[in-house]
Amino acid sequence: MKILVLGADGYLGWATCMYFSQRGHEVMGVDNYFRRYASIELDCEPLIPIPNLVQRAQLWRDLTGKRVEVVIGDVTDYNLLLDLFRRHQPEAVIHYAEQPSAPYSMIDREKAALTIQNNLLSTLNIAYAVKETNPACHIIKLGTMGEYGTPNIDIEEGWIEIEHKGKKDTFLFPRQASSLYHTTKIQDTDLLWFYVRTWGIRVTDLMQGPVYGLSTEESAIDERLIPLFNYDEVFGTVLNRFIVQAVAGYPLTVYGRGGQTRGYLNIKDTMQCVYLSATQPPQAGELRIFNQVVETFSVNELAEKVKTVGDRLGYQVEIKTIPNPRAEKEEHYYNPTYTGLLELGLQPHYLTEDVLAEMFRVVGQYKDRIHRGAIFRGVSWK
Repeated sequence: MKILVLGADGYLGWATCMYFSQRGHEVMGVDNYFRRYASIELDCEPLIPIPNLVQRAQLWRDLTGKRVEVVIGDVTDYNLLLDLFRRHQPEAVIHYAEQPSAPYSMIDREKAALTIQNNLLSTLNIAYAVKETNPACHIIKLGTMGEYGTPNIDIEEGWIEIEHKGKKDTFLFPRQASSLYHTTKIQDTDLLWFYVRTWGIRVTDLMQGPVYGLSTEESAIDERLIPLFNYDEVFGTVLNRFIVQAVAGYPLTVYGRGGQTRGYLNIKDTMQCVYLSATQPPQAGELRIFNQVVETFSVNELAEKVKTVGDRLGYQVEIKTIPNPRAEKEEHYYNPTYTGLLELGLQPHYLTEDVLAEMFRVVGQYKDRIHRGAIFRGVSWK
């Protein structure tokens, strides 16, 4: 297949480029280096120094003989995106090219505006580029479980059947986001659902939970191929942050009562999920939604797991509850359905003590690079 990966320099994007390339697909990766520039601006650069996207693509080719074509550009520029579609003629486009951080979207009005503009315009442009060049091209968009919020009912896989006054119909499951970033992801879904109904395009929307991990099978070839690994409050996911905090001797930052429960998955499983979606596409005129999680944990449960393994490895891990800077329920019901990807063939990697110990090992090699001042900035929703 010809695959177009948008947001190819990010935590998931580069790993996805390698994953498809390793399996013989023709990959083009596009990125504008937003995350790198934002990390520099906020003084919270990734833990592990890695080459830029062009250099990584060359390194990948040198090591494997396989090619990932790289374009540095902004997909909110429609003319640029349209040219890439015409030149590469993708059969599937994987859309990671969004501002990916809830805290970043809540810093100030400027960053809120950037989040809205970037996320919605990029999604709109992709829909139009597909319509104009190849309506059969499969759009795979990375959504988020955060779109659903924490309702007091089971979370279905994208859709819910409602009976009202003797009649039944099926609707998108109600969404109630907990940040502006998550709100833009809801609007992504609505935009794509509109164009699925209007133009008959095919879309898979992956409602992904927080991802953890430092490497994939492909990046194990050379540490310079490791994904961008942030550990700060703005761009780092919670388990990745906790591992770095434990190594640095920084108390694990549990917000409020720590009962916030979410669905999690290893970065290796993200690769599987995207690949399974691409190689088993939906029908034309279908919006297919998968809840992309493997296990659910509360923040307290994650903190205890990190402490158990960290203490065994000789780190004196402290857990500290702090006032919650976010506006969210700290104790709630949470029971999402996540069977669709398992039915496509997902082979999950579970969060074991061995997995945590390996994360400790890799992070420990870069202990001297940990910037303690970046770990917690107190970005407040209020």
